Amino acid sequence: MIKIGIIGAMDLEVDQLKKEMSTLSIVTKAGMDFHEGTLNGTPAVVVRCGIGKVNAALCVQILADLFQVTHIINTGVAGSLNAGLDIGDILISKDALYHDMDVTVFGYRPGEVPQMGFREFTADPLLARLAKTACERVNPDINAVLGRVVSGDQFISSKEVKERLITEFQGDCAEMEGASIAHGAYLNQIPFVIIRAISDKADDSAEMDYPAFEAAAARHSAALVTELAGEIPASISCD
Repeated sequence: MIKIGIIGAMDLEVDQLKKEMSTLSIVTKAGMDFHEGTLNGTPAVVVRCGIGKVNAALCVQILADLFQVTHIINTGVAGSLNAGLDIGDILISKDALYHDMDVTVFGYRPGEVPQMGFREFTADPLLARLAKTACERVNPDINAVLGRVVSGDQFISSKEVKERLITEFQGDCAEMEGASIAHGAYLNQIPFVIIRAISDKADDSAEMDYPAFEAAAARHSAALVTELAGEIPASISCD
């Protein structure tokens, strides 16, 4: 049976989803409230994990162990690293990696977790494709593109740091949870996709842009995720 785990870092990113879902139970674990029920007719668990990589990774493991989710969607906002991604656009992950993992002194590439043999966590291609078409249906005026999410425990608000993330990691957006959710999903063999609405340009204007645009960005993401949740069961069974 399909059961989707839907993770957002902040209340703003999951409040609308919780309103849309039919909740059967709420389980509290590790300080997180897991709302279990159905979203757009599909069994789902919606949870606010909190900000940062550790919170996000813990959340994935609880979803895997306690709720046995079959798919994971991470929704939220991010700063743009791609000149073609403007505020209000949506990025759907093709992959994700860490920008603050650095073991290069031992020969690893920047961002590569030692002993894993790779540094990019690849999103499920079917989920990514479904997310893009779902966005085109419910947010027809929003530009949605596939791209790379780069994550670290740092809010990016510097042109210099932004340029480094573009040069070293070819990132399309920067945020603080996606790669650790991808990492946890990979270890548990759970297909995942990350959806990020662009709330700022990850530069010296970020502190001003983020509060102004985060609410609208979160609404667009919630509409996409709700539509996607309804599409997954039929698409997975027919794939």
